[in-house]
Amino acid sequence: MDVSVLFRQIIRKKSIQELMDGTRNGPSLRRVLGPAELTLLGIGAIIGTGIFVITGIAAAQYSGPALILSFVISGAVCAFAALAYAEFASMVPIAGSAYTYSYASLGEIWAWIIGWDLILEYAVSVAAVAIGWSGYMVGLLQSGGILLPDMFTNPPGTGGGFINLPAILVILGISLLLIVGVQQSARVNTVIVLVKLAVIVLFLFLGFSHISGANWIPFMPYGWTGVVTGAAIVFFAYIGFDAVSTAAEEVRDPQVNLPKGIVGSLIVCTLLYILVSAVLTGMVPYTLLGTTTAPVAFALIYNGIAWGGALVSVGAICGITSVLLVLLFGQSRIFFAMARDGLLPPFFGSVHPVYHTPAKVTLLIGGVTALIAGFLPLQSVAELVNIGTLAAFIIVSAGVIVLRRSQPGIARPFRCPFVPLVPLLCIGSCSILILSLPTLTHLRFVIWLVIGLVIYLIYGRKSCRRVDDASCRV
Repeated sequence: MDVSVLFRQIIRKKSIQELMDGTRNGPSLRRVLGPAELTLLGIGAIIGTGIFVITGIAAAQYSGPALILSFVISGAVCAFAALAYAEFASMVPIAGSAYTYSYASLGEIWAWIIGWDLILEYAVSVAAVAIGWSGYMVGLLQSGGILLPDMFTNPPGTGGGFINLPAILVILGISLLLIVGVQQSARVNTVIVLVKLAVIVLFLFLGFSHISGANWIPFMPYGWTGVVTGAAIVFFAYIGFDAVSTAAEEVRDPQVNLPKGIVGSLIVCTLLYILVSAVLTGMVPYTLLGTTTAPVAFALIYNGIAWGGALVSVGAICGITSVLLVLLFGQSRIFFAMARDGLLPPFFGSVHPVYHTPAKVTLLIGGVTALIAGFLPLQSVAELVNIGTLAAFIIVSAGVIVLRRSQPGIARPFRCPFVPLVPLLCIGSCSILILSLPTLTHLRFVIWLVIGLVIYLIYGRKSCRRVDDASCRV
């Protein structure tokens, strides 16, 4: 094998025109989403497990009442990344998100790395969210007098469990909904999002009068180290706006609507996260929040508002369901984009002749993530999500800087402000949060990337569709 040819292959970039041509010459998706649906898609993905599940873990183990600051830090990091994503999304409005952006700016090898990273991010995100959904559903059924056996509601080695059956069933059900069509899925998502926003407003209204200043003392029991580590943990709560960009190929007038959907959904959700974390830690001593997988409902029940806790559980189930819907949607579009470029087998890029959705890969993803959710505990799954997302943000931000220098004259309907400062701030802050994650998480992530590189060298490098195949042939 000619090393120089191999090197040219792995660093080769695809022009934006090539990427756009791929949607016309290969399988493509229908543009059916408007700005309101897109923003609600983002809110649907962002608000869910972060508020209803992860807040308790982060407050009890890392941030304490300073959970508010952890959300502010994570929100600021995401704001930097959102501006970079919005610039790319307006330039390259096709499926693939960070994978596609990396192909246009950094080259094939980086596109593969980030695509493989996104596959991990979305898969474990779906599993983690489904585990949280299961916890709320089991609790709600118990409050109604329906007791499910522990062996069917917990993973092996946890609480006498054998399989988390509710988590498996919800993933499979949403997978079938996504196969029917993105427009139908978006309508369901809109209803669910409105319900969960109403429930969050209700929690804030009920909880405000039960805040005790004593619960905020000490404010930073674990110091700034705990606050930053907490920010790395609650970062899980923000990954949804990345899923908005995966919908690019199904958005009407994407150059205008994608930046609105990405930035708008992030602003709304950041404000809600800060308000909820302030009220939550004011209602309950932070040490108690780690004793439950349903901290928001627990806070109301702890303060004698049992009926409010039941309503919040219903809202949490709705909220987490919408997150599952959007994450499974995003995962299938990443596979679809990589398969259309030839980096993955054609199976992953096939479109259903009637529904015009990637039905086969949606079913496959649903099956695999259902198994992960059914047999693994929550915390180890959530940490892998965070490191994958942070890595994606770093590469997209670097891509903005590179493309500004290499193609300064290309049309940019939305421009990230203060380049290179904003992308550099994103790269630096994401790197700090990655270093704050446990060492075991780093090791698992590296192993995943190594597996991906092996697959690329064996399959993706040889099968990738390139305009200049003749010059790259080995």
